[in-house]
Amino acid sequence: MEIKWLEDFVTLADTSSFSRAAEMRNVTQPAFSRRIKQLEGWMGATLISRATMPAELTPAGRNFLPVAQEAIRTLYAARETLRPSHEVGLLRFAALHTLTVTFFPHWLKALEKAGGAFSTSLMPDRGGIEANLESLVGDEADFFLTYAHPEVPFHLDRGKFAALTVAHDRLVPLVAPTVVMSGAPQPGRNLLDRAVAEPRLAVPYLSYGFNSFFGVALSRLLLRRPPFRRRTTHENTISAGLMNMAMTGAGICWLPESLARDEIETGRLVRASADEGWNLDLDIRLYRHAASRNRKVDDLWRIAKNLVEREPA
Repeated sequence: MEIKWLEDFVTLADTSSFSRAAEMRNVTQPAFSRRIKQLEGWMGATLISRATMPAELTPAGRNFLPVAQEAIRTLYAARETLRPSHEVGLLRFAALHTLTVTFFPHWLKALEKAGGAFSTSLMPDRGGIEANLESLVGDEADFFLTYAHPEVPFHLDRGKFAALTVAHDRLVPLVAPTVVMSGAPQPGRNLLDRAVAEPRLAVPYLSYGFNSFFGVALSRLLLRRPPFRRRTTHENTISAGLMNMAMTGAGICWLPESLARDEIETGRLVRASADEGWNLDLDIRLYRHAASRNRKVDDLWRIAKNLVEREPA
């Protein structure tokens, strides 16, 4: 068993595409397929159905996915805990997965341009704010980078930890230009508005589940907005995986604008509603221990704070 096999499998589950997953894992597709086969051989079970497009998990694969995700998180967390980070000089970040893709690289570049020179380490997303927060509380991470919204509270001693809102984002309902419903193609644009107006219309829905940050935030939003019928066709806690499913026409999903900007601009995804009330405004927030930890931690915090203060109101 190799950890890269588990990472390959989780990436394939997120993307539902052998070619896309191989690209993300920086290997050729034949090599990627061989590694999935090796994992299946070691497990003694078929994890991926190759008879469907996009690729789907078998029942065994669906059962194994949370086990693989937890194994990856546990192994990397153990490595981060055991690694002498004070010797290698890495600033350790716990972060929600989407932010590591959309926000963190550009933000770090801006920090360095403003006068910093930082070596960083990103810890794997443990799934959900509370689980990631434990990395900061348990001193496995120097910082926690997360989305924040008033309706998604989490437990943190505000006397022991400092918070800084470093940016903003927005969760918006998106869908492919065409969606197949009841065996017939339907226009995706403003599909959510039509579903509210036509109670018999059951909309295919791509869900975050109930444990992730977006899952909790959306459950609050859906409770206060006009009801509509939805039929969950796919569930994934990772936004990038849901976005790839949405582009196949699998259903409506709420995505961060920062993640889906290119897909919106090119027309691969369209707005599912003209009603701005279906959008959810989010903060991007950085947390750290309130007490001084070391010079590099203090330097990054100071530069991040200066960048926020320079932003136009």
